[in-house]
Amino acid sequence: MSKADTLRNEILEKVREFYTAAHDKSGEVFVPGESRVNYAGRIFNDEELVSLVDSSLDFWLTAGRYAEDFTGKLEDYYDVSDVILTNSGSSSNLLAISALTSETLGDRRLKPGDEVISVAAGFPATVTPLVQNQLIPVFLDVEVGTYNIDVAKLEEAISPKTKAIFIAHTLGNPFDLDAVKACADKHGLWLIEDNCDALGSRYRGKLTGTFGHIATGSFYPAHHITTGEGGCVLTDDPQLARLIKCFRDWGRDCYCEGGENNTCGTRFTKQYGTLPKGYDHKYVYSHIGYNLKMTDMQAAIGSAQMDKLDLFTEKRINNFKKISEGLSDLEKYFILPKATEHSEPSWFAYILTLQEDAPFSRVDLARYLDENKIETRGLFAGNLLRQPGFMNIEHRVVGDLKNTDYIMNNTLFMGVFPGMTDDKINYLTGKVHDFIKQF
Repeated sequence: MSKADTLRNEILEKVREFYTAAHDKSGEVFVPGESRVNYAGRIFNDEELVSLVDSSLDFWLTAGRYAEDFTGKLEDYYDVSDVILTNSGSSSNLLAISALTSETLGDRRLKPGDEVISVAAGFPATVTPLVQNQLIPVFLDVEVGTYNIDVAKLEEAISPKTKAIFIAHTLGNPFDLDAVKACADKHGLWLIEDNCDALGSRYRGKLTGTFGHIATGSFYPAHHITTGEGGCVLTDDPQLARLIKCFRDWGRDCYCEGGENNTCGTRFTKQYGTLPKGYDHKYVYSHIGYNLKMTDMQAAIGSAQMDKLDLFTEKRINNFKKISEGLSDLEKYFILPKATEHSEPSWFAYILTLQEDAPFSRVDLARYLDENKIETRGLFAGNLLRQPGFMNIEHRVVGDLKNTDYIMNNTLFMGVFPGMTDDKINYLTGKVHDFIKQF
């Protein structure tokens, strides 16, 4: 063993000791009213920290061996041919839509003025790439309870300009994939799943993110696994995978991995555009792209997190059940969340909507819980079309957005992440009951 190897082992052993001294919270006691009940948070142990430091010692700062390992674990998990790592879920959404604008897709490419079906009750990152690519979002209302697209309006939303459907599995609850996929297939539409909040969710036993042409994921600290900042795009279509990588890597036509050269065997022999024949293929740009790659240090964390995903999923499902049981006697006041038919959600959060005749407001409840150190959030942007940045975008609405507005005014969510212990869940449900007693 070399001196460097010996030192590496010593360093990593010290990192494990450091984790125990600085980050291990296994002995931490929850104190009701003093300890915070967060809606989300990072769950990790010494394995993530060791992998991160191990990667840093390589000083291979771009994608390397850990990125390859993380990618392989994701591809095996989803059982897809290609997972492309990115620097965020938002970037993943941008890449998914941008790839579909490529002229290489012929008549199926997305062009400025084309319409994409979506919803306004969600996170901006699902709609922003449409606006950035001069596409027209077509907004449908959602159902209260599942918080997913109202599929009854899908056929009405189709026009000669409709080219795609791009929607999220809200808070990990799958949308009606039977209806949405049938509509996409019938009309020859691209189907893109925003799976950022739904890693581990299933529909008819199959993982969400594997039904559409493209799906996206996020590894932000609030999500099911984390790399800090980070995300991915997945597809089973080799042409789309090549395009996504191209747009992610500056629009570069070359598909060599980092540190590789001349994978195609024709690096100095071809003619591209009006460049001189034999121009270096590593510097040929076939699309207007970006640099949205993940670093190897982020991937090192993600690879370790993947080993915990099944446990994380189980805990989220169980925590959701426990909160549901704890609040089951309050349906007079709340609409409790329900899983979409045929689905097994890996819930991102526990979402509550006030009944129309509730004697209190969403703000009253949120303020009370906050005073008692329980974090809550609204359903992201509420109604996107009421947000300052989106009020003047070109769009179309099919039907009305009555439920979207109702959710905006009457809904909040709380945590189900693996850091939610039984003590925290009992405190949370107890405080909701204490609040109700005032009325």
